[in-house]
Amino acid sequence: MFIGHFAVGMGAKAAAPRVSLGTLFLASQFVDLLWPTLLLFGLERVKIVPGITTVTPLDFEHYPITHSLLMAMVWGLLFGLVYWIFQKNKIGAIVLGLCVASHWLLDLLVHRPDLPLIPGGATRLGIGLWNSLPATLIVEGLLFVLGIWLYLRSTTAKNRVGRFAFWGLAAFLSIIYIANLFGPPPPDVPSIAWAGHLQWLFVLWAYWVDRNRQFVSRQ
Repeated sequence: MFIGHFAVGMGAKAAAPRVSLGTLFLASQFVDLLWPTLLLFGLERVKIVPGITTVTPLDFEHYPITHSLLMAMVWGLLFGLVYWIFQKNKIGAIVLGLCVASHWLLDLLVHRPDLPLIPGGATRLGIGLWNSLPATLIVEGLLFVLGIWLYLRSTTAKNRVGRFAFWGLAAFLSIIYIANLFGPPPPDVPSIAWAGHLQWLFVLWAYWVDRNRQFVSRQ
């Protein structure tokens, strides 16, 4: 899943208005931002196997540090704790921790059974939505639209930057998503890892967007 995770970050703004969209993106994509680094160091492994699913050619062989259920919960707890220590925002810390943990649950929908429960455990889970392109597009597309709606309902632009930078971000995420779906398989694993690091640009972009928007109370 790709845009579905960013959708969680957008939607979470309604529950944590004091938290920047950049931080919400960082939380919702935290394990996928960590994963490329672990790939480069050989601590986690992936293979390129065209046809292994309809949507992605990636065979996630070994990624217990980032994508086991237990570690997703641990990362969520640590992320929320660090945020609370620096910001003393209890609601924001809870929402951010849940955003981190939500990554595993969303991946559970789309992955084939390759998600571990605990590091070293034999059990692998995955509902396998990636075996159907239409189902994947519908689920991720609806999540993305819902996330956009919640963010726009919760914020308003302070200026032209706040308006156009947000829609530019949403459009660029959509383009990257479509390119990943319909483009050729990646040439090698290092290319996957380096491309994965480019997601940090979306986090920075989201901080820029949020600085030029303000929260709107619906009470």
